[in-house]
Amino acid sequence: MSAALRRWLGEKLPAWIFVALLLSIWQWVVAQQWVASYLLPSPLQIFYTTLELWPEILAATLSTAQSISWGLGFSIATGVTLALVFFAIPVMRRAVLPFCIFFQTVPIISIAPLLVIWFGFGQPTVKASAFIVSLFPILANTLTGLQETDPQLKELFRLYKPSVWQLIFKLQIPSAIPYILTGIKISAGLAVIGAIVGEFIAGGGLGSLIDAARTQQRVDLVFSGVIMSSGLALFLVFIIDVSSRVLLRGRPYLRKP
Repeated sequence: MSAALRRWLGEKLPAWIFVALLLSIWQWVVAQQWVASYLLPSPLQIFYTTLELWPEILAATLSTAQSISWGLGFSIATGVTLALVFFAIPVMRRAVLPFCIFFQTVPIISIAPLLVIWFGFGQPTVKASAFIVSLFPILANTLTGLQETDPQLKELFRLYKPSVWQLIFKLQIPSAIPYILTGIKISAGLAVIGAIVGEFIAGGGLGSLIDAARTQQRVDLVFSGVIMSSGLALFLVFIIDVSSRVLLRGRPYLRKP
């Protein structure tokens, strides 16, 4: 067995053993009827329900994934752009950033009805919800990364008398990449939450499927929807982790966070 495989097993195997043990205990508790199956369905029941309704669940998952991708992608573009503007123009940062922080503290569930009024039912509201909740971590982390550039590197770079934007794009943005990736990783989970909340209000996707299953007392289908939404979040985090390794490969001095 290679060293890399042993290391991978050492890192991943304990978690898989714990999950298998947890599912086995869960299945046994329900089989012993210590908990009613209509309150807590067994893992096998959830699995069979997922197989039975797979086309419907897959369609809902793809709809949610599309909204998450759009909302997260737009939040990345907007957050990085705003961070650059705030960093380059300090007076704008002092004027606007406090309102961004205040807006981030407003629970998305409280403004979701407004989004329905403004954007209507369906994906536009879901995308807007995912965008709103995932914007601030990217903005805040990018701004922090730009401000945390190594002072010695900045002094060395200024020997070449660069313009402000040359300094930002050629030194400070590359130095901020780890912070940006950290913000994106945080925002990925928030985008899933925002999309599901938006679907509760505006309909469509996994949120609508979970809400409909709740009204029908289909707890097994609720669990299936929750698992699929968690799977979307884990998949996004995995993609971001792989991207981080690729972008930071050969540049260990950038791995600050």
